[in-house]
Amino acid sequence: MRKFFNEFKTFLKRGNVVDLAVGIIIGSAFTAIVNSLVKDIITPLIVWATPVDSLADLSIVLKEAQVDEAGEIIKEALTWNYGNFIQAIINFFIIGLVVFTFVKFVNKSKNVAEQAKKRLDKNGNVVAEQAKEEPKKEPKPTQEDYLKEIVELLKKQNNVIEDTKTKE
Repeated sequence: MRKFFNEFKTFLKRGNVVDLAVGIIIGSAFTAIVNSLVKDIITPLIVWATPVDSLADLSIVLKEAQVDEAGEIIKEALTWNYGNFIQAIINFFIIGLVVFTFVKFVNKSKNVAEQAKKRLDKNGNVVAEQAKEEPKKEPKPTQEDYLKEIVELLKKQNNVIEDTKTKE
């Protein structure tokens, strides 16, 4: 039994487990914030712009409720509650947008921190960034350069031809 608890203790001390636990806790708190944003801020604006009291009220009655002579409902009405579906779609897109924005912000913060670390030396002093030197490019030869080269080749060729004539 002691071995089991030691293994469990080691398991809990792993970074991944702690990170996962922190992620779940933050995720649940984040979910509450996003749900409140949707329920308390955005949905009222949508309802305000539409003629219904709630998006959940949007429905189509497929089959009327059966009522007895006393007015009591025998069988509930069959409805197609498309308002709930619309609300779920709106929730999905808003939650997706908020999560995307949050992740983008976190990633940008990490990149800024990494860039700041790269600019520090071992003592924590800011290191000036050195401009990267571009390799020097030799200028492209011009027409004049080509003509000079041809003239030199012709001179060499003429010397060779003259030398062969003199030897004969």
